[in-house]
Amino acid sequence: MTSVPTPIPSRTQYVLEEIKRRILTGQLTPGQALVETELAAQFGVSKTPVREALKTLAGTGLVVMSQYKGVTVRMVDADMAREVYDVRLLLEPEALKRAVRRGASLEAARSALTRADQATDTAERSLANREFHRALYLPCGNPLLGRMLDEVRDQAALVSAVAWAASPSWEREACEHREILRLALDGDADGAAGALHAHIASFVQRAFPEAGDTAPGQEGQE
Repeated sequence: MTSVPTPIPSRTQYVLEEIKRRILTGQLTPGQALVETELAAQFGVSKTPVREALKTLAGTGLVVMSQYKGVTVRMVDADMAREVYDVRLLLEPEALKRAVRRGASLEAARSALTRADQATDTAERSLANREFHRALYLPCGNPLLGRMLDEVRDQAALVSAVAWAASPSWEREACEHREILRLALDGDADGAAGALHAHIASFVQRAFPEAGDTAPGQEGQE
């Protein structure tokens, strides 16, 4: 019998989304302590929704809970970036290839790309870029594959936020996004998957060169 997920109370959901937004836009930086009482006062809620939100964020890999240090925003280093992007490199191009081959609609990806181009701030552009990637892999026809990629979305966004803060590269990535979408809309499944692979790999290599090759045996590709 399939269990039904327990809905998250509205206050907890609000706190969860706001903390996530602050992390992914750099307002809360890697290693920064997240104190329940301080957050509760900021959001005008009790400590309970804050505690539940932090537990959920720990489950997605955005924060770390330690018996001695309390709760902190997850640190981003080359090892963490390599782990997250290895998963994306293994799964995301394959998901896009399947989506293209089955003739899935990519209008959501086109719409997200337009929103990213029209974004007026970092938070809006980051969200649109995340939606663009999700719109490419979600219609792959394998719900489990989509969920697996969803599980690393927040961690990938944290890596991106840290990298962009150090060296903004929006314009280059926007051009790469447009080429990926063009190939996908043309029905070129292999070409789109290859372009996506190159896009993901080149980003982590630029941002964290000390991470080394993220995909052994696929140098020069994404």
